[in-house]
Amino acid sequence: MKTIHGIQYLRAAAALAVVIFHAAEKTGHHFAIGAAGVDVFFVISGFIMWVISDHRAVTPAKFIADRVRRIVPVYWLATAVMVAGAVAGLFPNMVLTPEHVLSSLFFVPARSPSSGEIWPVLVQGWTLNFEMLFYAVFAVFLILPRNRRLPAITGLFLVLVTAGFLFGFDNAVMLTYTRPIILEFVAGMFIGEFWLKGRVPPLATGSALIACSLGGFALIGLLRLPFDELTIGPLAVGLVLGILSLEAHGCMRAVALPTLLGNASYSIYLWHTFAISVAAKAGSVLGLDPMISMVVAALSGALLGVVAYLTLERPLMQRGRARPVQSLAGRAGE
Repeated sequence: MKTIHGIQYLRAAAALAVVIFHAAEKTGHHFAIGAAGVDVFFVISGFIMWVISDHRAVTPAKFIADRVRRIVPVYWLATAVMVAGAVAGLFPNMVLTPEHVLSSLFFVPARSPSSGEIWPVLVQGWTLNFEMLFYAVFAVFLILPRNRRLPAITGLFLVLVTAGFLFGFDNAVMLTYTRPIILEFVAGMFIGEFWLKGRVPPLATGSALIACSLGGFALIGLLRLPFDELTIGPLAVGLVLGILSLEAHGCMRAVALPTLLGNASYSIYLWHTFAISVAAKAGSVLGLDPMISMVVAALSGALLGVVAYLTLERPLMQRGRARPVQSLAGRAGE
């Protein structure tokens, strides 16, 4: 299966949006809308998992093994760096407990003893708790006939979200797994089904979807409006649909740098905060203009992620070569 260039570029853009969000936060600027990159990632994840499972039959055990091999080693290494830094006193505000570290390593949502938020030791790893839920559910439902999988997963996630609205859970696990944000994976799977059937929007409609989505993001960002998955999710869905429309109509070409950034998006997401923290601190010490500090911090975060991809993530993936599901996921969307 050929690489879907538009999805690669969208992964790059989503990762960079998160990087800029954190760089702005560290240097006294405002780019909260960059956090919406996570919602785009979730829609893409649902799309890719649905498409790759259609192109190659895979057992639940192998699916999970491939996902674990793809996600876990680099995440554990980044978490280990955080733990080592905390032990060395580099993060004086971080409180470590064995329970929280273990919960973080094994993707169990838990409240941080440092802040009380439902965050793992590596804060941005909170999104992986959702990803692992999705992978686990997806793997289980692989035992069903293909035509029943999408309705079954959709039904389960709708039940979870409805339960969250009705019961208002306080438990960290239930509070996490009943958030409406999990429906973004479902939306991505529906988009994947449309893609497989060749039912993508016309080029004019796709272009309009992209314009409306980017306009919505810009409006929220410029006016500093509050947002959550209920407002951002539909914009992310529209953006993915629009990009796939351009892809289907031959408007996407291979471009080296965005492709590299798309490939490296997972490593960028995991590692960027380390470089941003150092760059922002250096900018403060040197008395740099805050805008310059933000730009340097964002560039440093992206660069560290690319280096981590080339030196850590890609070599680890290459060791597991000859696994088509893993290879496609690394190339095209997750």
